[in-house]
Amino acid sequence: MFQAFLIKYGEIGIKGKNRYLFEDALVNQIKHALKHVEGQFRVTKEQGRIYVEALEEYDFQEVTEALQRVFGIVGICPVVILEDQGFEKLAEDVLSYVKEQYPGKNPTFKVHARRARKDYPMESMEINRELGARILEAFPDMKVDVHEPELLLCVEIRQKIYLYSEVLPGPGGMPVGTNGKSMLLLSGGIDSPVAGYMVAKRGVKIDAVYFHAPPYTSERAKQKVIDLAKKVSRYTGPIYLYVVNFTDIQLYIYEKCPHDELTIIMRRYMMRIAEQIARNTGSLGLITGESIGQVASQTVPSLAATNEVCTMPVFRPLIAFDKEDIVTISKKIDTFETSIQPFEDCCTIFVAKHPVTKPNVNVIRRSEQRLEEKIDQMVDTAIREAELVIVG
Repeated sequence: MFQAFLIKYGEIGIKGKNRYLFEDALVNQIKHALKHVEGQFRVTKEQGRIYVEALEEYDFQEVTEALQRVFGIVGICPVVILEDQGFEKLAEDVLSYVKEQYPGKNPTFKVHARRARKDYPMESMEINRELGARILEAFPDMKVDVHEPELLLCVEIRQKIYLYSEVLPGPGGMPVGTNGKSMLLLSGGIDSPVAGYMVAKRGVKIDAVYFHAPPYTSERAKQKVIDLAKKVSRYTGPIYLYVVNFTDIQLYIYEKCPHDELTIIMRRYMMRIAEQIARNTGSLGLITGESIGQVASQTVPSLAATNEVCTMPVFRPLIAFDKEDIVTISKKIDTFETSIQPFEDCCTIFVAKHPVTKPNVNVIRRSEQRLEEKIDQMVDTAIREAELVIVG
């Protein structure tokens, strides 16, 4: 029944003279999302509206699910497209629509007509009044409610006539790519995929870096992270995942540094490496899944000690979230079940029994001086030999 979808956006509408840039980005993201859906579609902009028109048969659920993963969309309206054959034919089609869409129901309703084509012989208020009267005559048990109707019947008069009444929720946010690019430190846990999703929702293109420590971490652990990146990429578009071999660096830190400082020092070197890869690939910031106090390396003093090695901004969208808040989002984006698979990542292998929770940056720096003989060379090697996996 529905030949098209009207796409509604939110914040894009207040972008002033730059609005067209955000609209074009949203159109491109919609086209990309629909590449993975069976069928052919035409995506067009028309007078402040974006339409997705089906050119052949399609799976309604598959299309709506794809559109509900496109950041920037706040509403998806399944649309019936009618030729303009006069008001009488329009009224007949509207009654057929109500009968087919709401069989056996008598919802309160309101007609909302929008006459974008000013040469149409009836004004919007007149269309509202006449269509409302026809509906009441055909369905006497239905009642008008102009304030909180159960059925809002929208009629848009353009070159063709667009009829719709349902608005499916979109994810909101901004189209990916309209706010630069950042590098996500992606582990196999619950938090980092959610952090990447949340920053991408604000229009940021996401790349990712994963620290792999064979043989202490298995190929299954690496595949788990790739699988997580695939799930996140359904929202963000393709992700360039850089797999860094961190084994030698971890072992060297383990050998040279106090064990209660291992987590902080390893984390600092992860941030250094991630930042360098980010600079090499055009990212403007780092993203982590850290939340205050969740583990020893995420106390405020620990976060300050980690941040100290970075000159790029570090985005921590989960910083004040409870674990349950994070789990809720991970379930919504379908990363939770993958995240809880029991394959250890490199962070969990070398955790000290009693890690420092209030590190002193000066003490940490002094400990890192023990590494200066060859740590820089090891870091350069790890960056140079990083494996690139393109996901999505």
